[in-house]
Amino acid sequence: MISNEGVRLGAEAAHRLAQTGLYEFGAGLTEAEFTRIEREYGFEFADDHRAFLAAGLPINVPPEDGQTWSRPWPEWRGGDLDGLRRQLDWPVEGVLLGVEHNAFWYEGWGERPADGTAALDTARRHLAEAPVMVPVYAHRYLPAGRGSFGHPVLSMWQTDVIYYGLDLADYMHQEFDEARDEVDDSWNPRATALFWRDLL
Repeated sequence: MISNEGVRLGAEAAHRLAQTGLYEFGAGLTEAEFTRIEREYGFEFADDHRAFLAAGLPINVPPEDGQTWSRPWPEWRGGDLDGLRRQLDWPVEGVLLGVEHNAFWYEGWGERPADGTAALDTARRHLAEAPVMVPVYAHRYLPAGRGSFGHPVLSMWQTDVIYYGLDLADYMHQEFDEARDEVDDSWNPRATALFWRDLL
């Protein structure tokens, strides 16, 4: 059962993005498409993320020079399956890169094995238990999970994780609205995703 508040929040996020005029939208994802995507990739969208994608799929525009992501909006319908898999794997792969090359180690994993391969295997095993993060746009993510909504949007670049929105609707304002105000002291997101919130 999808929550009414999650649906409202997702619809508001879609409306805020549409108001910017930056993107055109394709038809929203259908129930059959959500079922196929969730089965294919092994996660369920949070309610607000699902409602956002049901309202309409933002269409990628040609990238500007130097842009990190050529297709920042995940192309859930008819997109490159390997590209989607890479975008879904990005948060975990980023942490593994930190373990391998930057001596990153999460204290909750216990003592770091001296052997590099063993350290990577241990990290990979623990990361398999961390909440799945689902791409919203480029390296901005929401936790997966049917029946959940209102999570802060996180920007994830290896082990550098920062807030990019109080929730999905606020994120659309923060990322895309040219007229946004400076963030004040009342802007106080609280991450909900276990493990990932400890990297903030």
